[in-house]
Amino acid sequence: MQGLLDPHQLKHLTITLRQALGPKQTEPGQDLLALFLTAKEVEGCSSKTIAYYEATLRHMNTALAKPYTQVESDNLRRYLNDYEVKRGSSKVTIDNIRRIMSSFFSWLEDEDYIVKSPVRRIRRVKTAQVTKEVLSDEELEVLRDACESKRDLAIVDLLASTGMRIGELVRLDRKDVNLHERECLVMGKGNKQRPVYFDARAKLHLTEYLSSRADKSPALFVALDSSARRITVGSIELRLRDLGRSAGINRVHPHKFRRTLATHAIDKGMPIEQVQKLLGHAKIDTTMYYAMVNQSNVKASHRKYLE
Repeated sequence: MQGLLDPHQLKHLTITLRQALGPKQTEPGQDLLALFLTAKEVEGCSSKTIAYYEATLRHMNTALAKPYTQVESDNLRRYLNDYEVKRGSSKVTIDNIRRIMSSFFSWLEDEDYIVKSPVRRIRRVKTAQVTKEVLSDEELEVLRDACESKRDLAIVDLLASTGMRIGELVRLDRKDVNLHERECLVMGKGNKQRPVYFDARAKLHLTEYLSSRADKSPALFVALDSSARRITVGSIELRLRDLGRSAGINRVHPHKFRRTLATHAIDKGMPIEQVQKLLGHAKIDTTMYYAMVNQSNVKASHRKYLE
């Protein structure tokens, strides 16, 4: 019909046919959630993301106690309101749930299991923009001084100079690191590889750490005992928290290094598009959320460009 109808007429015809024929009938015992999760897996979502989707949607389904294809907008509004009140959840958490529901019901609509997603009428939840803490240059130096092992010092330097995610760090192998070029190849979200770069100090401390090891493990970072087991996310989080306490620095965690790098890069004039590439963000909005520009730099720019 494309040769006979213009785009507006084609869209109207599609809507009319969907209304006339109705949504696709589900087969007995068909698990729409399982089909949706399979689709997300094919799209490249991580196992952690898929597990979060599943837990969120199963909780919603249990609370509503009705088939997905019969859920209405009012049901979801009531569910979100009850969830926030009973659990004391933040607006950010509620909007995350809304986004997951939107993804699921939009998929049901695209696959013709429902005529229209009930989340279409539920607007984005407004959240307060809170400026989160970053590490100052002085705090980074204090953290380095608090490190008692070559491994911990190399981890702090690598996180500080690359801004990589903690999950990317623990998956690194020795072969992924090019010490000469001061770069390494990380596997980011959605199984997407990207290069990240580290400074001369990180190269020096990483070289010293690797030279001190006698094991044959391919992992870049391993446990401090003789097992040579690959280090875990939990063990790094715990170690950084302990380093922060001993250094007298509030709330030291892996993500704080990432936010610090983004903020410092923006403050020093790096184009936001390059910061986006460096951090491996799919959307530039995410980069802007991470990078809270220093107010003193805004004042200086105002005087430079507007006075």
